[in-house]
Amino acid sequence: MTTHAPQRTPLFDAHTAHNGKLVDFGGWELPVNYGSQIDEHNAVRTDAGMFDVSHMLVTDVTGDNAKAFLQKLLANDVAKLGFVGKALYSAMLNDDGGVIDDLIVYRMNEDESAYRIISNGATREKDSAHFAKVGGAFGVTLTPRHDVAMLAIQGPNAIAKLLAVKPEWTDKVNALKPFVGVDLGDDWFVAYTGYTGEDGVEVVMPAHEAVLFFDELVKAGVAPCGLGARDTLRMEAGMNLYGNDMTDDVSPLEAGMAWTVDLKNENRDFVGKSALIALKNDGVKMRQVGLLLAKGGVLRAAMEVITEDGSGITTSGVFSPTLNQSIAIARVPASFTGEHAKVVMRGKEMDVRVLKLPFIRHGKKQFD
Repeated sequence: MTTHAPQRTPLFDAHTAHNGKLVDFGGWELPVNYGSQIDEHNAVRTDAGMFDVSHMLVTDVTGDNAKAFLQKLLANDVAKLGFVGKALYSAMLNDDGGVIDDLIVYRMNEDESAYRIISNGATREKDSAHFAKVGGAFGVTLTPRHDVAMLAIQGPNAIAKLLAVKPEWTDKVNALKPFVGVDLGDDWFVAYTGYTGEDGVEVVMPAHEAVLFFDELVKAGVAPCGLGARDTLRMEAGMNLYGNDMTDDVSPLEAGMAWTVDLKNENRDFVGKSALIALKNDGVKMRQVGLLLAKGGVLRAAMEVITEDGSGITTSGVFSPTLNQSIAIARVPASFTGEHAKVVMRGKEMDVRVLKLPFIRHGKKQFD
């Protein structure tokens, strides 16, 4: 197997100019931090930070059967997208009901013939192949937008600082509600979405305008943030990372994603539906929880969790800067409802608290 050099995003020059420490992330050269992961994390929790998410794949879907195609492709139902710009979070499943990816889909026009999918960077080839495979029967046009960049601007002051740079967007951006996007023309698109548990937006823009936009945001006081802070923020927010918290072999029903599966319309068949119904009827065996380590050490992925009802596994783990304690996302036996468990760390059983996710929302602790 030949190893290719990692790909660079349109913001590569901005990362090097701001002393980003670059690493290979799923085949993309991205900054893990720009000096201090903790400072970057805290900037997003208390002020404003931004992340290059240009490795994510923007795919525009058009055609008379675009809605029917997405109703087949996704476990969630795009019929819920009641107006232009509305977004839906969904899992995309394989025939066995495992998760190929999680993604966001936007309705882009009035007559439900244009949609935009934003999916994960690490799975872009697999996703594109699956879109094409399912899309063949529907005659839709799939356009991967390799000509755009994407920046997530997050934190309590993110929108105010964005509008200091783009005052002409004020009315449209202030009108946005969570999980709604707006097309601003000339390939600029702003959505009230994110992966941090804070307010903020994700902005799609022409690739050649990205570095200037990034620099303007830095001048407006938005801190450049790397993958390290992105991970601690999403963990505190109890948000799944594809490849860790759900995979091709894990059902959304066991990965805290049951709310993204829509079985209401009995006439709608989607990929993986029969496997999900079979699992539901058979009884879901595992469920997703949060774990809080009482003291000392850091929880990581793939540690054994010991409960009164049998064992489970951690799927992601980090040290939480906001809580000053280590946290994990884990799968435990579905029958287990206790508040205390143990995690095996370096051969020792360590006490953990079992919590409902998220740990943090809008900078505030969600448990006592």
